[in-house]
Amino acid sequence: MKDRDITIYDIAKHLNISTSTVSRGLKDHPAISQKTKKLILETAKKMGYQSNTFASNLRRQKTNTIGIIVPRLNSSFMSDALAGMEKMASDSGYNLIITQSLETEKKEILNAATLFNNRVDALIVSLAYDTKSMAHFEPFIKKNIPLLFFDRVFPHKECSAITIDNYKAAYEITAHLISQGCKDIVHITGNLLRNVYSERLAGFKQAHADHDIPFREENVFITRMTPEESIEVAQKILNRNPLPDAVFASNDLCAAHTMLELKRHGIKIPDDIALAGFNNDPVSKLVEPGLTTIYYKGFEMGELAIQMMVNQLNQLQNMKMIQSIVLGHELIIRQSSLRRK
Repeated sequence: MKDRDITIYDIAKHLNISTSTVSRGLKDHPAISQKTKKLILETAKKMGYQSNTFASNLRRQKTNTIGIIVPRLNSSFMSDALAGMEKMASDSGYNLIITQSLETEKKEILNAATLFNNRVDALIVSLAYDTKSMAHFEPFIKKNIPLLFFDRVFPHKECSAITIDNYKAAYEITAHLISQGCKDIVHITGNLLRNVYSERLAGFKQAHADHDIPFREENVFITRMTPEESIEVAQKILNRNPLPDAVFASNDLCAAHTMLELKRHGIKIPDDIALAGFNNDPVSKLVEPGLTTIYYKGFEMGELAIQMMVNQLNQLQNMKMIQSIVLGHELIIRQSSLRRK
C-alpha cells in the first residue's frame, strides 16, 4: 500500500464496511452515525488517505474555487482586499487561488492560463501596470466563466467592475490643495492605460480649470511609482526655480518617499511644499507630518467581489446586469497639506 494512494476501498476493507458508508462518513452525511463517522475519519487519517477532490470536481463540473489575479501582494490596499475576499469565500464555502502579475502583462497572461487550466469557477482581476489587451481573458468569457475586475479595471460588456470614483477623489484632493493657496501643483502618477491613473489625472486637470488655474503638462510625472522613481521626481522638483508649491502623488508610498527626499534637502512640509497621497496606507500615518490622502475600503471591496461571484455561481444574481459598482471614498486631511492655519 505504500506504493500507491490509499482509497475508500482500502478503508472499507480495513473496517469491514461498505464503500458507500465510508464515502458518506468522509462527507459528514447525516445518515451516518457520529460514532461511525469518527471511526472512519480516524482510520482514514491513520492510513494516510487523501481525498481526490480534483476527480470529484471534474464529475460535478464545479471546483468551488475562484481564481484571483492581482498586480502585487506587497500593497496595503491589495492586502486588505484579499483579506475581505478570503473571509467571504470561506464563509461561502469557496476556496481561492491567488496569483500576482508582478505588474507585467506577460505574467498576467501566464496566471490567467494557469487558472483557466485549473478549472476555476470564476475569475477576479485587478490589472497589471502595462496590460494592453483583453485577449488572455477571452477563454473565460467564451466558456461563460464569470469574470469581474476590481480597482484597476477594463471596460467590457460581458464583465462587471468594482471601483471608486477616482475622478472625484482626485478632484477633491486637488481642490483642497488649491484651497490652501497652492497654484503650482505637481502630480505624480502611473501608466495612463490604467483607469485609476487616467481618471485621477482627469480630476486633477478639472480642479485646475474650475479654479481658473492654468494646467501645466510639465507638472505631470508618469512613473512606475516605485520608491526609486519617487526619489528621482523629488530631485527634479528640487531643480525647479521657483519650486512648485504642492505635490499630489497617486499613492501614499510614492508620496512618502517624495516627502522624505524633499525633507532631506531642507524643504519644509507643508510650508514650502504641501503634499498629498492616495490610499490611506499605514505609511500615511507614520511619516511626519502625517499625510493627507484618500481612504477607500479595500476589505469591503474584496468582500463585495466574492459576494457577487458567489451569487452569480449560485444563480442568485446575473452579473451581466451589473456593469459597474462604485464604492465610496473619503478625503482625509492631515498636516502635510495644511498651509493656512
